[in-house]
Amino acid sequence: MEAKEQKIGEDVAYVPPGEGDRSLWVFGELVMYKTRSEQTGGAYSLFEIASPPGCGPPPHVQHREDESYYLLGGEYEFLVEGRVFRVGARSLIYVPRGTLHAHKYAGEGTGRLLLSQTPGGSHERFFEEIGEPAVDGSRPPVQADQQHMEKIIAIATDYGIEIPSPVRSDGGQQRIPQ
Repeated sequence: MEAKEQKIGEDVAYVPPGEGDRSLWVFGELVMYKTRSEQTGGAYSLFEIASPPGCGPPPHVQHREDESYYLLGGEYEFLVEGRVFRVGARSLIYVPRGTLHAHKYAGEGTGRLLLSQTPGGSHERFFEEIGEPAVDGSRPPVQADQQHMEKIIAIATDYGIEIPSPVRSDGGQQRIPQ
C-alpha cells in the first residue's frame, strides 16, 4: 500500500488512485497520506481515509489545525460541538481549530473521505506515533482498550490535540460517535 507519488514538474506531484506515500491504521480507519506538509511548505496535509462501519476517532479538539472533510462515498455521522448529524457523499465539513468534533462511518461497506489539515505536519506525526502500518491485505487492528486509549490521549496532548472524557460535567452521557 506504500507508493511514492510521481513527479510531474519540479514542485508538482501526481498520486494515482489508491496510492499514497504511506498508509496507517488509525482508530480503525485506513489513513493514506496523499500530500505531506513538507511538499506544501507546511501549509497543509491531505489524507484519504477508508472507514469500515462504526469506525472513527473519539471526540477531540485540535488546538493547532483546522480540518476539512470532503466525503467521497458513504454516509458518515459527525459530532460537532454537541450536535450530531449525518452527511453523505460530496458533502464538505469544515471544522476550525478549537472545535469539539468526531466522525464515524454510519453506512455499509467502506466509506471514503478526504481530510485536509491546515497547517500540515502535526497530525502526520501524531498518526505515525499511534497508527499501525498497513500492508497489502492487512485488516484493521482491534479497537484500543482503556489502557491503550490513555496512552493515545497522552500522546495527543503533545500534538495540541485534546481528547476529553465522554462523561459530561453533570454526570450524564453525551451521545457521541464511537
